[in-house]
Amino acid sequence: MPTTEPSYLRQLGVFGFDHFEVVILAALVTEDPLLLIGRSGTGKTFLLNSLSEALGLAHRHYNASLISFDDLVGFPYPDNENASVRFLETPATVWGAESVLIDEISRCKPEHQNRLFSLVHERRIQGIALKSLRFRWAAMNPAATDQSDLESYTGSEPLDPALADRFSLFVRAVDWDDLNEEERNCVTSPAGEGKLAAVNERLQAHILACRSCFVTRLESCPQGVLDYVTTAVTALNGAKVRISPRRARLMARSLLAAHVLQSGFLEKTARLILECSMPHTTWGTEIAKSVLDAAHRLGWKAASKSPQRWVDMMFAEARLARKLEVLITHCPSADEGTQAIAQVLASENRERAAAFAFALYPAAVMGKLPIGSEGANDLGRIASPILSVDAEVTWTERGSQQAAHHPGYDAYAAVLASLSGARAQRARQFFCWCLTEQIRLDDPVALEKEIDACARLLKKQVAT
Repeated sequence: MPTTEPSYLRQLGVFGFDHFEVVILAALVTEDPLLLIGRSGTGKTFLLNSLSEALGLAHRHYNASLISFDDLVGFPYPDNENASVRFLETPATVWGAESVLIDEISRCKPEHQNRLFSLVHERRIQGIALKSLRFRWAAMNPAATDQSDLESYTGSEPLDPALADRFSLFVRAVDWDDLNEEERNCVTSPAGEGKLAAVNERLQAHILACRSCFVTRLESCPQGVLDYVTTAVTALNGAKVRISPRRARLMARSLLAAHVLQSGFLEKTARLILECSMPHTTWGTEIAKSVLDAAHRLGWKAASKSPQRWVDMMFAEARLARKLEVLITHCPSADEGTQAIAQVLASENRERAAAFAFALYPAAVMGKLPIGSEGANDLGRIASPILSVDAEVTWTERGSQQAAHHPGYDAYAAVLASLSGARAQRARQFFCWCLTEQIRLDDPVALEKEIDACARLLKKQVAT
């Protein structure tokens, strides 16, 4: 099995990227698009051009702020039969390229961004497949969000989210203050200016071997990698950090490549690739470190061999019905199910905990959930007041003795008007409890849908 050597980038005369070497090599193994982000002069272009030289690739380097479409495809002309259009190629056109670097992509005109979209995503131009193209790379300065900065990179616009989501990995280039003394001396050496990287046969062989292993394992990806990605992505979406299904797949590919490179699934690498898989920085949004750390912890526990990993999968889910689904599917014993129920009820806010208990309690009493009597009692303690609501609700405005609507009454009535049957009865019971408890729901429609989703899932569970 191939293993990662820590010296490949240094052999190319590239310094300051040691921390990200496994990420960059993973992008070479997957052949998925890679984007470097950093201030001017931090070695982004040098790194990518050096990789193309070391791998002996037919390479094209385009400046997106200056490029015209003719620079990419050449000049069109009809074929001899006037039946189709051909392109007059030059040494700079993209036809025949094995690697492409789109420099200054954040300074690209919108119409060119759209044309580059299919190049990055599909390896196509004008609908024509670029059969030789393996690597698609790009580089950009940070988006100009703070105009008070003397080096604010005016003209570097936030990347279109749809285009950014087609890149697999995002690497932040380090600046002078992040380099150690040895790296500063190496970077400063005048011998590095204009130097071309020689073909590195050792790097070529290493990437080729890892690529072969990666392709073989695509159909049998380690379960730990899948558990990590699904749990971490679920947790991030639950924290209002939107991660697309496409990005989840790209992240799994990168982690599988790192697994091959390092002959194992390492926690430190998983956390690094999770961070480098976030496209949000390209449009000027930073994800809090605490949010990434929390998603990583849940993902890593889910990926471990610990029998408690199902609990972390349950807590990563934002929707109540998905929590219930994990409980039904993965809970190994009534004692563990009881503990999980207690933790969910304690971690959710009052109305969501009440909705969860209200939906689950009837099935718990029937013994259709993998929880013990103590767990059923915990659900009953919260659900019983909801199930026993039978009162005429009135509301008196403070400072006035005249009866008035409860502030949430009209919103609840509007939801009930669109429902019928058992679903309407459940919603009416829950909303009446909210009125008596003086709870005003921010989104009664969404919470009613969550209760109904739990009820439908439990209906199947009771029928089995």
